[in-house]
Amino acid sequence: QGDRLWSLLVKGWRMSDYKHRVSYFHDLDVGNYYYGEGHPMKPHRLALTHSLILGYGLEKKMKVYRPHKATEEELMMFHSPEYVEYIKRVSPYNASQLAEGLRRFNVGEDCPIFDGLFSYCQTYTGGSIDGAIKLNNQQCDIAINWAGGLHHARRDQASGFCYINDIVLAILELLKYHARVLYIDIDIHHGDGVQDAFYLSDRVMTVSFHKYCDLFFPGTGDLDEIGLHDGKYYSLNVPLHNGIDDQSYLDLFKPIIQMVVDKYRPEAIVLQCGADSLNCDRLGKFNLTLKGHAECVAFVKKFNIPTLVVGGGG
Repeated sequence: QGDRLWSLLVKGWRMSDYKHRVSYFHDLDVGNYYYGEGHPMKPHRLALTHSLILGYGLEKKMKVYRPHKATEEELMMFHSPEYVEYIKRVSPYNASQLAEGLRRFNVGEDCPIFDGLFSYCQTYTGGSIDGAIKLNNQQCDIAINWAGGLHHARRDQASGFCYINDIVLAILELLKYHARVLYIDIDIHHGDGVQDAFYLSDRVMTVSFHKYCDLFFPGTGDLDEIGLHDGKYYSLNVPLHNGIDDQSYLDLFKPIIQMVVDKYRPEAIVLQCGADSLNCDRLGKFNLTLKGHAECVAFVKKFNIPTLVVGGGG
């Protein structure tokens, strides 16, 4: 399965026809964090992904960087100071003394407290910020941070296994140099945290393809969520039912993204590639194959617009 995934991804990325400058961000410690027994979010998958990259020699096609740990000040560019301070302080050893914050900041169940939680957040967020900075400085054309993509986190709450919204922080960095940023989300879950962060802005357009049925988390992302005020018509949602296959998905994805790029004319793109939209995922019920997922990435890449690629669920 792993070999097949990477052979398809290499084909989709067309590395043999290499023209783009790619920066890849990975911290060797990020796979050591542990959400807890039975939890579906497993950072160890990032270590396995990195091993596959090395096994296929893809590091020779990219510049590889260890990301910096995002500072508290960087995290507070979006998140509230109180929330950042709580995530920094809380641990499995003092959670009972800080119980008041568990409900206020929505941590403890889907978003458990585990050893090294704050360091984990700093690590995956630093990679996305670093990627945006590289793009801003025209030091690469594509930046990759598979550890990122935690799209549910809110300004002052954790949500859906996500604590810090690295995507929002990376987009804020991109907006320093780019007038318009397009966010594309192919995770099976609606990219609610990113959408809400820019719901009133026309400088960021969010496009999310996701499952919307059976009271599926997070329960948002219907067609009528289109943005407000300056952001009206700059949020686009594609709600989908169980069982969608590659051809049906691509028949939607390609014309929608093509028209969005033609009309919106983004200067930078952020592509969230949550793998839980693939078939056989524990939580999702789509029927997408690795080939279909890779074709979405290849389609976005062909626009030759500076692009940050992040991971997500799955």
